[in-house]
Amino acid sequence: MTTPLTARQRLSELHRYAAVSGEDFTAQNLASTRTNQLRFARCSFAGADLRYATLEGCWFKFCDFSGADLRGASLRGAVLAGCDLRGADLRDADLTDVRLSSVNTGIPRLGPTDVTGARFEGTSLRNALAEDVIGWPLGPVRNE
Repeated sequence: MTTPLTARQRLSELHRYAAVSGEDFTAQNLASTRTNQLRFARCSFAGADLRYATLEGCWFKFCDFSGADLRGASLRGAVLAGCDLRGADLRDADLTDVRLSSVNTGIPRLGPTDVTGARFEGTSLRNALAEDVIGWPLGPVRNE
């Protein structure tokens, strides 16, 4: 009898550009997960432990990261469109070349990314692009 794979193992084994839709990872331990440029749609990572996860080049559409712990995670080149990052902890994360935006779901624009209350201390935001993002910290994105 084989032991079922954990969510972390399952995500790590998916092939590059695989689509993950509607999955619930709420409050799961996904620390140090390594992925291959996956495409996530309408997934919940609310309250999940994603410390030191490697999510480089991933694409997230309408995903919930509210209250997630992303300290030290690498999201280099990731796209977050219409995502909820309220209260997420992104301290010391690498958001180099990340794109945060809304999703054009009609007129007026709906589906904005919300970072209200998210923590960004020590986060690398080199070449980050934030368009139509709710709660973006005051001031321009810093280039390190």
